[in-house]
Amino acid sequence: MNAPATTEPPVVVIGAGPVGLAAAAHLVDQGVEPLVLEAGRRAGAAVREWSHVRLFSTWGEVVDPAADKLLAPTGWTRPDPATYPSGGDWADLYLQPLADVLGDRVRYGATVTGVSRAGRDRIVDADREQQPFVVHVAHSDGREERLFARAVIDASGTWATPSPAGGSGLPALGEKAAADRITYRVPDLKDPAVRARYAGKHTAVIGSGASAFTALAYLADLAKSDDGSDTKGVWILRRGISGSTFGGGEADQLPARGALGLAAKAAVDEGHADAVTGFRTEAIERDADGRLVLVGEDGRRPDPVDEVIVLTGFRPDLSFLDELRLGLDERLQAPVELAPLIDPNQHSCGTVYPHGHRELSHPESGVYLVGMKSYGRAPTFLAMTGYEQVRSVTAAIAGDLASADRVELTLPETGVCGGAGLFDAPDAQEADGGCCAPAPRLVRLGAPATVGAADEQASAGGCCGS
Repeated sequence: MNAPATTEPPVVVIGAGPVGLAAAAHLVDQGVEPLVLEAGRRAGAAVREWSHVRLFSTWGEVVDPAADKLLAPTGWTRPDPATYPSGGDWADLYLQPLADVLGDRVRYGATVTGVSRAGRDRIVDADREQQPFVVHVAHSDGREERLFARAVIDASGTWATPSPAGGSGLPALGEKAAADRITYRVPDLKDPAVRARYAGKHTAVIGSGASAFTALAYLADLAKSDDGSDTKGVWILRRGISGSTFGGGEADQLPARGALGLAAKAAVDEGHADAVTGFRTEAIERDADGRLVLVGEDGRRPDPVDEVIVLTGFRPDLSFLDELRLGLDERLQAPVELAPLIDPNQHSCGTVYPHGHRELSHPESGVYLVGMKSYGRAPTFLAMTGYEQVRSVTAAIAGDLASADRVELTLPETGVCGGAGLFDAPDAQEADGGCCAPAPRLVRLGAPATVGAADEQASAGGCCGS
């Protein structure tokens, strides 16, 4: 005689990336059944799109403890914890094996198109919390499905919704029309077709974070290669040059992150990039030769470029959660209790306070945004933050509030300032540990003395320290 099927619906996890799969591993460890819905064809689909980029965190910092515990009996060999994986390494050597261990609990080609309460739109109060969640799924073969869940953990990230070039948060005028010359990803210059696109060309890089550093360093390497003669970068910064512009350098507690900033600084010191500071893009036009001209809100028009790489951050896609009652900060689109802890207007550098299920909760009980998506538009997320988030959240779902409330997290000092908050203002000054910047100006960063002069305008200490 077959045992009766359980009537308890699973916890639906949206996304089979690092944090989504960690959430599933923690749920299994708690004795709670997960169901992971992944839009891509394999685990870590978004990570695979930047497989050529090396993480600035080591293997020891990007493997979740519960996942390690689940993988251990399979004979999985954990990579050297002191080494740095690329995105491809992370996906192939860790995420896919973890998804394979979870087996049928992970479904691919499954895009979540909507989440609500069964029989309740967002207006209805009556018996709302007694109803399971209903999740609508569109499968890659065209099928549609309606699933029920006891809780929903959205770890879908923000990769699919990059921020635009426009300095006001909206696409610049002409940005969509120039889509054939614009990318929102760090290019893989080891790919011959991609390399040919940028070799010998002038490319504008818009952004001030780790991704912009990477792109500048890549373009500099291309400029120094045999096939990269005349390759030039034009770095578009919404703020000025300061001691914090290139991150924490040798003082960064994540050495590879510090080295990334130093590589970008070397690229501009060696004359492989010019910089336009205090520049907020209003429009992108084409000149008579078809090259792109960036137009600033102040009317400035730097020299034409052949390509534009927009690396201004990401934002969450909240459209499929519209029938849920979410409590989100009006600026960051992060949970209201979490937002003050990560607000780039105040916390562009420094550590993130420990946080868990209470800071991640919403008026709609049982739904959590975790990982990159929990940060909304804030740029300073680390994988180990997400792992601690889901440890706490899954403990709360399992009813172990003592464990859920015992949140402990120690992060390395942040060395990269980024985002689009107050600290982006060209005249921003250091205050309460924020970043500082001199007045806007057009500079050529070909001579080390130029950068040195800018450095001297930044006061020592805090994230602006030299």
